[in-house]
Amino acid sequence: MPWLAGKAYAIATPKRNPALPDVPTTREAGLPEFQVSAWNALFAPKGTPKPIIDKLNAALGKALDDPKTRSRLLELGSDIPEGEGRTPQALAELVKNEVARWTPILQASGIVAN
Repeated sequence: MPWLAGKAYAIATPKRNPALPDVPTTREAGLPEFQVSAWNALFAPKGTPKPIIDKLNAALGKALDDPKTRSRLLELGSDIPEGEGRTPQALAELVKNEVARWTPILQASGIVAN
């Protein structure tokens, strides 16, 4: 990877990333509780009608399945969810879990949004 300068000691995701196949996970490196991953999502305003959400979700799925787009995202180190991992319900669960995970850490640190 041309953008990766230096030596990577571990990747803080549950499984190895295909873009960095020789880099162990933090679990493999002896830090099983250190798990952090970046993610991206498509959000719509609250109250958006379900048919519109379904149409947006289908278009996003089509884009993620486009061979050229998929190849580039994987090359950049993205983890592309499959099937049920792409649903609005899966995103809602992810957001709920991330809020529950990071809220106590942020509160303990004294960090506030402004």
